[in-house]
Amino acid sequence: MSTSVQPKIKISGPGLKKEGVVVLQSLFIAFFTGIELLFRSGAGIISGFILCLVLFGGIRFGRKGTIYVAVVTPPLAFAATVLLYQILSVGLSPSRLGLEFIASLASIAPFLMASALYGWFIFLNEKAKERKPKPRA
Repeated sequence: MSTSVQPKIKISGPGLKKEGVVVLQSLFIAFFTGIELLFRSGAGIISGFILCLVLFGGIRFGRKGTIYVAVVTPPLAFAATVLLYQILSVGLSPSRLGLEFIASLASIAPFLMASALYGWFIFLNEKAKERKPKPRA
């Protein structure tokens, strides 16, 4: 019984720099979240799914050393997109703005938690691999 393993997709070049990861993740999140907010008047499964996809894409297509940026950017980009949309639609009313902002964050909380746990696991695992073992005395 033999199993065949699919080879990883090879990309030409070393991959995206930190700036490229941030820009692409932010653009994808802003575009899809903006569309969902516009048509559904709230964030939901599409935004959460895109959040997970851009995290995986940032880890996969980034250069060595870009994992931290790929993990940190999606929640910040999502929060900035939602806050900007809420300011444009609700205005600067603090009570309503805060309520709408927290509701949008809460609606994709499972996706945020799952992608954050996975991303931080990958980041910390890479850090542990880079560390050299201590010599025994």
